[in-house]
Amino acid sequence: MIRIGIPRALLYYQYYPMWKAFFEELGAEVVVSPSTTQAMLSAGSSRVVADTCLATKVFLGHVLSLVEECDYIFIPAIRSVKSKAYSCSKLLGLPDMTRAVIPESPPILDIDIDVNKGKHVLYRAIYKLGRHFTWDPFRVRRASIAAWQANLDYQQLMCNQGLMPPQAIEKISGTPRVKPETHSDCAAPTRATIAIIGHSYLLYDEHISYRLIHRLKRAQNRVLTPEMLTTEELESATARLLGRAQWTCDHEVVGAGGHYLDNEADGVIGLMTFGCGPDSLLMDTLRRQASRSKTTPFMSLTLEEHTAEAGVITRLEAFLDMIERRKRRQVAVCV
Repeated sequence: MIRIGIPRALLYYQYYPMWKAFFEELGAEVVVSPSTTQAMLSAGSSRVVADTCLATKVFLGHVLSLVEECDYIFIPAIRSVKSKAYSCSKLLGLPDMTRAVIPESPPILDIDIDVNKGKHVLYRAIYKLGRHFTWDPFRVRRASIAAWQANLDYQQLMCNQGLMPPQAIEKISGTPRVKPETHSDCAAPTRATIAIIGHSYLLYDEHISYRLIHRLKRAQNRVLTPEMLTTEELESATARLLGRAQWTCDHEVVGAGGHYLDNEADGVIGLMTFGCGPDSLLMDTLRRQASRSKTTPFMSLTLEEHTAEAGVITRLEAFLDMIERRKRRQVAVCV
């Protein structure tokens, strides 16, 4: 049986159930890299120049961990999944960059995804990918339909049940979570509702996010994420703040952040990596919106290789303390 390696990085938390369904429908076995470690990050960093973004270094570390574990590694080039909105350059050139810096990698299965070129081009790209496993076009079509249905089920599960991607992946495909939650789910009162926004490869990678979601839950906070919103809610907030989305990732940052600044959340935390051009603009848009509205506190955290865990914890604790004092003042005024 052909073994397909999928790195647990970048777009993994967005599309893994779809990729898994596609390859398994074609008779392949899917192998996922383990959770991120410092050794992985160091290995990935050693293959590229220092200016390469943190998420790409982590991704390359995951690819290196799969070199001896599979026959192929799946690395799609995601150019656009929405009309006239494009992905960041690191996603466009990811297959070529991986081949260049990791020559010992198994053969890379790549597919060029660009909805702006039309459905016909997209279908041809899917059939070209499927020919590595079968020459039967009807079997490839069945695999693509199963993959799309798996993606719809995955998105609906997160939105309807308020699950985060690691939880939804475990429930929908039986994949063990990276690290089990260790906080108690007892009936302790919720201190605050905190929305955490950003790309899924930052929010749910516990190594580079310093277990931020876990820390918030352990402090008895309710945590909201972009995946818990409907497409309509994300697009409405994005249109209100930006007009028309320019980047595929706009809804993960501006859409979710704009919605939570006006609804449900007592505070919003934005995660981004140092040197990311799109994120720096999107986070600044949210920062200015929060400053104008003055209704919901907003904090952005910038992560990179040398970020100190103590600094992240200190800022998080200060932010939570500020929200708690703010809520006490509001209660006092109402009384």
